[in-house]
Amino acid sequence: MRHKLEYALLWVAVRALGLLPRGIARAVAIGFALAVYRVYGRLRKVGLRNLEMAFPLMPAKERRRILRGVFVSMGRQLAEFCLFPAYTRENVGRVVIYDGFENFERAWAKGKGVLFLTGHLGGWELSSFAHSLQGHPLQIVMRGLDNPYVDRLVQSYRTMHGNTAVDKDNFVRRLLGAMKKGETVGILMDTNMTPPQGVFVDFFGIPACTASGLARIAMRTDAAVVPGFCVWDSVLRKYRLRFDPELELVRTGDDDADVFTNTGRFTLKIEEFVRKYPEQWLWVHRRWKTRPEGEKGLY
Repeated sequence: MRHKLEYALLWVAVRALGLLPRGIARAVAIGFALAVYRVYGRLRKVGLRNLEMAFPLMPAKERRRILRGVFVSMGRQLAEFCLFPAYTRENVGRVVIYDGFENFERAWAKGKGVLFLTGHLGGWELSSFAHSLQGHPLQIVMRGLDNPYVDRLVQSYRTMHGNTAVDKDNFVRRLLGAMKKGETVGILMDTNMTPPQGVFVDFFGIPACTASGLARIAMRTDAAVVPGFCVWDSVLRKYRLRFDPELELVRTGDDDADVFTNTGRFTLKIEEFVRKYPEQWLWVHRRWKTRPEGEKGLY
């Protein structure tokens, strides 16, 4: 019963926001996100702890400014998510524009599939949605939400224009098949993992247990790994879906060592974008929760 009530309330909220003009919807959603920032001390604590570890020399006032900006960013994305049904191929350019599309196009033209390397930065929900609207649907690797009714609602929005959700706990076969067909798969590679699915590589100079599946799939299939991030541009007042050039894989013949090296390189690319847009990354996630054996917890 509780799940159904939560679903009903969320459905009403999502539909109500989706009926508002975009500017008003953004203002309402950002206001809600800032209320969450003020009310949920646990999220603030995790966010500030992460920022302290990543930027030990940064003044505390600046860390608080960045963390508040994270909630503004999440509120902005929430509004756009609710407005998904209103967007078409003809009008989505008012919200998201391409930057570096030639990098994706060049990789896709090879015909061996594209692994879209991304993270929880800016408008990550918008990236796959806008890309599918332009005729480039993705298979998206993700974990389902705990509430099955809410999960159903969210998935219906994510897959409106041909995207397919792939459960991250059972994705290898699906990804191998997608690469054989020359398709595109999006992987959010910036969340805490546990061994053996993850390996410890540096993220802001701190070992972080990181999913190694992308590196393994890329090495096995020769698929192109293309970094892609949907970042808010405060000057344009739009999101830019930025594709960087394909990342070249390291191949020495030692598969385990190469998986480790390539996973580290992929993580470094994510860090590069987070450093450039710190107020748009999900600092409230306990990214360094899993520790190497024998090491004390960081939270």
